[in-house]
Amino acid sequence: METDFGTVLSSLGQGLPVLLLHFVVTLLLLALGVACYTAITPFNERHLVRGGNVAAGIVYGGTIIAFAIPLAATLATSLFLLDIVIWGLIALVLQLAAFGIATLLFRDMRPMIEGGNVAAALTLAGIQIGIGLLNAGAMAG
Repeated sequence: METDFGTVLSSLGQGLPVLLLHFVVTLLLLALGVACYTAITPFNERHLVRGGNVAAGIVYGGTIIAFAIPLAATLATSLFLLDIVIWGLIALVLQLAAFGIATLLFRDMRPMIEGGNVAAALTLAGIQIGIGLLNAGAMAG
């Protein structure tokens, strides 16, 4: 019984630092993706959210989820840190491209979100999350 516990502790001691490093790097990729997204969007989500704009909150929350989904798949399927970084950056580029395509489809997205149009926000969040799921599936497959 003591040997099994020692084995578990040894395994934990070896694996935990790697897990934490991979998790922190993935969190940094998530923060980078959200920062890039907020830099390219025509509206200031955080300012709108602070002002109580529900539509902006939906879009901002959907964006975070949409970036996190493929990053989670990368984290789950990659063994090496460089692999996580490379596939994570690819995931972020694809998510930003999805936003770009969505704004081309809905050219008047800015006034709709700034005006609190929840239907537009749900549509944009749905597109982003849908692309995130497909992106994750492609990376995990």
